[in-house]
Amino acid sequence: MTPDSAVRHTDGAANDTWGRLNPRLFLVNLSVVATPLATFGATTVLTGGEINLQVLITFVSFLITCLVIAGISMMRLITTRYRVTPDRVELHKGRFFRSERSIPVDRIRSVDLTANPLHRIFGLTSLKIATGDQATSGGGLSLDGLAVRDAEELRRRLSELRHARQGLDTADPDTDSTLAELDWAWLRYAPLTLWGVGGVFIAVGSVYRTLHQMKIDPLELGIVKDIEARFGSVPLWYGILLTVAVIVVIGVAGSTATFIEGWGGYHLDRPETGMLRVRRGLLVTRSVSIEEQRLRGVEVAEPLLLRWAGGARVKAVASGLGDEDENSSRSRLTPPVPLALARRIAADVLGERVSPTTEARLAPHPRAALRRRINRALIWSVLIAAPFVGLGLWLTPVLVHTGWITAVVLFCVGVAFAFDAYRNLGHAIHGPYLVTRSGTFTRRTAALQRDGVIGWSITRSVFQRRAGLLTLGAATAAGNGVYKVRDVGVSEGLALAEDAIPGLLAPFIERAPARHR
Repeated sequence: MTPDSAVRHTDGAANDTWGRLNPRLFLVNLSVVATPLATFGATTVLTGGEINLQVLITFVSFLITCLVIAGISMMRLITTRYRVTPDRVELHKGRFFRSERSIPVDRIRSVDLTANPLHRIFGLTSLKIATGDQATSGGGLSLDGLAVRDAEELRRRLSELRHARQGLDTADPDTDSTLAELDWAWLRYAPLTLWGVGGVFIAVGSVYRTLHQMKIDPLELGIVKDIEARFGSVPLWYGILLTVAVIVVIGVAGSTATFIEGWGGYHLDRPETGMLRVRRGLLVTRSVSIEEQRLRGVEVAEPLLLRWAGGARVKAVASGLGDEDENSSRSRLTPPVPLALARRIAADVLGERVSPTTEARLAPHPRAALRRRINRALIWSVLIAAPFVGLGLWLTPVLVHTGWITAVVLFCVGVAFAFDAYRNLGHAIHGPYLVTRSGTFTRRTAALQRDGVIGWSITRSVFQRRAGLLTLGAATAAGNGVYKVRDVGVSEGLALAEDAIPGLLAPFIERAPARHR
């Protein structure tokens, strides 16, 4: 039993203080059944009413599954109860598999609110209390289905208890604690991502797979036959160009819609002493809190297209944000914003006048690092062009010419990226921070507090050993876990580790004997 799960038993007189989930959650649970009904209706329309046995079996199975899920959710509504005492939060739920959890107020790291569209229709939200326990999925507790007003009141009460027990000052409500809020001019950065185009292929693949599992051949649908006929009636080059244009337009529209949904109502503030809060979301609203004493730094990320447009994103390097997926989502402090604003927000979050990701003078890396990147460009160019040349020697000289032209073009493009990647390499010790930068498709500049480094990892491939390079990894209990200084010289990398955390690496270094002339 973990400390936060140790239940403190109380007398029955206090039972009237227990709270329950909102009864409107019943309507939310019932709406789950609408999904198979809507799917069946859409299938009926697409097939012109010709429903086969396989479709009926799939529909009935889907409906039964949703009914079971709704039943389980109903049991959760009936059996869940919670209460807040002066020193802890307690949660009891379950009938056949009863669960009792109790979390001391001192261990609460954040209280987040999330509401999906269904919850918002019925005025509900989900409240999650995090304890910073990343080792187990059972860390913290969740209350799914509270009225918004009750959730806000519960979060306010937990904040007051936390401040009282930890002796923290309460923020002045008259002081403007806003660090950043949404500017719709940032919408121009939304299409500058490849995820929109990738999302088109993912969506098409998902629809194809779903229909195929229902024994419906998507290629035999009327709308697909019509598109195929139109594609065949135009020249091939025109059809390919039009297809690419349509995919890009849909991808851009998807990226823009994703930005609006994910970052609508964005607001970054410091609602109480020692706490950052990010609120965002148009349909699914999210409110994420990050305790500043668990903040170990920031990361400024600049994807290639966004970097060319002068934009960047800021992420927090903090512990207690959950597993890898949760950390990736909850650590986002900003959407794509202008680079100058990203740097200002990074400085504000760290409490610095100027962000160390901006002010640090990064040391360049050896030229051997550039040669490694050019070699990679050459290898990939040859590997991609080789099949064309091989088939050309067997079939037709046209493919041979296609191969060598492809190799030349790819090598030139690869060399350009290699120089960019080399220019982006850098590292520095700037006051209490270790700053490292790398990447070309996404340039990442991370400022990590040196006292947050708990260890070093040193990796050297065969090619790195021949080039006299190594990759130094700063291990920390926050963010991604390891922040790397890539392809740095051996002596320079070891000196950096020793200067950043004196004595931590010394026991593992074997000094070379001095040479006698």
